Amino acid sequence: MSSSIWVGGGLREADAATVSVMDHGLTVGDGVFETLKAVHGTAFAVDRHLRRLARSARGLGLPEPDLEEVRHACAAVLAANPMPLGRLRVTYTGGTSPLGSERGDTGPTLVVALGTAAARPDTTAVVTVPWTRNEKGALAGLKTTSYGENVVALAQAHRHGASEAVFANTRGRLCEGTGSNVFVVIGGKLLTPPLASGCLAGITRELVADWSGAEEADLPLDALAQAEEIFLTSSLRDVQGVHTLDGRPVDAAPGPVTAKAMRIFAERAAADVNP
Repeated sequence: MSSSIWVGGGLREADAATVSVMDHGLTVGDGVFETLKAVHGTAFAVDRHLRRLARSARGLGLPEPDLEEVRHACAAVLAANPMPLGRLRVTYTGGTSPLGSERGDTGPTLVVALGTAAARPDTTAVVTVPWTRNEKGALAGLKTTSYGENVVALAQAHRHGASEAVFANTRGRLCEGTGSNVFVVIGGKLLTPPLASGCLAGITRELVADWSGAEEADLPLDALAQAEEIFLTSSLRDVQGVHTLDGRPVDAAPGPVTAKAMRIFAERAAADVNP
């Protein structure tokens, strides 16, 4: 974890970087966040991430974040904590509030921290889980700090030797992973679930769809078992092939479509750090 963290309007050393135990982000998960990949002090796709932070805040009914302050905080944290590859985490909460669901009037809390990250392998194992995403829920499509369901699902994935768990939605349609979007190749076509499935509008998902020509498709969860190729996208995974699904090998990992998407993403991201 970074030694200098932005909280309370400025940089603090880690042992002094604190928020109130009455912060609504802690007591009821009332907050939103973004995770950005940072390479040698430069964060990727900053503008897209900040726009999504603002969208999530509006969806949760939080005050509009001051994006210039967030941008300044990110730059300060990156400069204070040099590392080759990092996970830049921006957290924005409802601030100090009474116990319970009602927000207080002290204003929001902004925290920006940087942790070390490791380069991901080209392929990984995933499992499907019996729990569902609620595509009609109040938090559908918002990147909130209410991550309890993801914690439980990811722990199950780890128990089965996988790095990610994939959800269906309440209609049994393919949705997303705990912290990733899912792409499949079926009949040679690159497909990904639509936002109406309840999945998050991932930044990497959006870029890969644009750059590799993926189409949105409403698919059943068992489309995973029929897919010729499967890959995941996220800020820290970039494009990562799936070699094992629920303990069964996937024929091509990474297959030709996945490998092409990986190459295109790497080339385009290197050419423009803020696409």
